Amino acid sequence: MILNLFFYILFLSVVRCISLSAPTKVSISSFNMEHTLSFLPGPQTPSDASFTVEVLCSRKQSWKPVAACVALKAGQTCDLTRAFKDPLDHYVARVQAFTDTRRSNWTEAKHFQPLSDTVIGPPDMVVSGCGNCLILHLTFPVTQVIDYLKESYADLILHVRRTRDGAQFTLHMPYSEETVIRYLQRGVEYCVTVSVRHFYTTAIPSEPHCAFTSPPPSTTSLYMVLGLLGSFCVLMFLLTVLVVYGSQLTLKWRRPQTPVTVYLYQSHTDDTNSNCFNIWGRTGLFFIS
Repeated sequence: MILNLFFYILFLSVVRCISLSAPTKVSISSFNMEHTLSFLPGPQTPSDASFTVEVLCSRKQSWKPVAACVALKAGQTCDLTRAFKDPLDHYVARVQAFTDTRRSNWTEAKHFQPLSDTVIGPPDMVVSGCGNCLILHLTFPVTQVIDYLKESYADLILHVRRTRDGAQFTLHMPYSEETVIRYLQRGVEYCVTVSVRHFYTTAIPSEPHCAFTSPPPSTTSLYMVLGLLGSFCVLMFLLTVLVVYGSQLTLKWRRPQTPVTVYLYQSHTDDTNSNCFNIWGRTGLFFIS
């Protein structure tokens, strides 16, 4: 009986001495200042194994467990956003597998700095026209990104392209939630692509957002203007014809009559009591008695 108990204790000691395989492919990814640690279980890690995560700040000399990541399962990730409070500091994270009786060695991720290792995604953008300009309203889904951009004096890179002929130009402007692009043509459509520029941060440009600087001319209004212009031309033509024709009639009625020369002579007949006059003009012979 005592011998069996001895072998049992020896067996437990041997089991405790056999450690678990350490986690592999431990890495930290960051998007919009949200930091996530991921890993894979080591070879032959039992399915009931759990994993714990600790972080080390360069300003401190002790490892600190992450409260939300002390009992992770295989396939889960660890959110380190709150653990990495200072975007200018450097951090190290490590992962360990464990069971009720065994533990693995720690596996560390590469050194991480939130400021330089995060990726700033494209902002949500609304573009509207303002006559000869465009107004851009920019919003980020994460409030921490907005605070970071304001404090770090990040710039906006605006790539503007005119849809009509493909003419394009680029602007560098200080970050602002409302940005105005001035000196554009009226009634013309432009497409704008925005990205954030910082000395250390990688940024993803947005998709093109298009808008007219002012409402485009309506086709119905154009046809109406052309119709009115055509009617005006026809009216002016008819008025000109009437004026010319009326002028000709006035000149015709005012033309002086051709003078008529009248010659009078007395016709002597046998009848002495009657006096007869013949009137001869250019239009004929008239007889007056």
